[in-house]
Amino acid sequence: MEFQKDNTFFTGRLKSLVFALKGAIKLITTEHSIMVQSTLAVLITIAGFYFNISHEEWLFQTLAIGLVLSVEGLNTAVEKVADFIHPEFHTKIGFIKDIAAGAVFFAAMTAIAIGLMIYLPKFT
Repeated sequence: MEFQKDNTFFTGRLKSLVFALKGAIKLITTEHSIMVQSTLAVLITIAGFYFNISHEEWLFQTLAIGLVLSVEGLNTAVEKVADFIHPEFHTKIGFIKDIAAGAVFFAAMTAIAIGLMIYLPKFT
């Protein structure tokens, strides 16, 4: 079956949304790192309600959660493509995968910093 692009605006966007949702579900149901991070996102959201964080704190928290999950999704995609192209170990593929994982590390450290700035004052 040949792929046919949908050139109509509304149905094209709707199909893109369906593909995006499928991808998000695949990430959440198959990737352990996303499972852990999604669980942490739910817990930190519950904490936000419990501590009654401000509107601005919600903005930063939501951005941090989205940043980590998005970068982790991109990291997973890079790893899957690299494994598909070169299934055996290769130093250059390892280097590429390490760089992608490093991007996740930066996003996670940023999220931790934001979380500490929001929640540490609640305990003092």
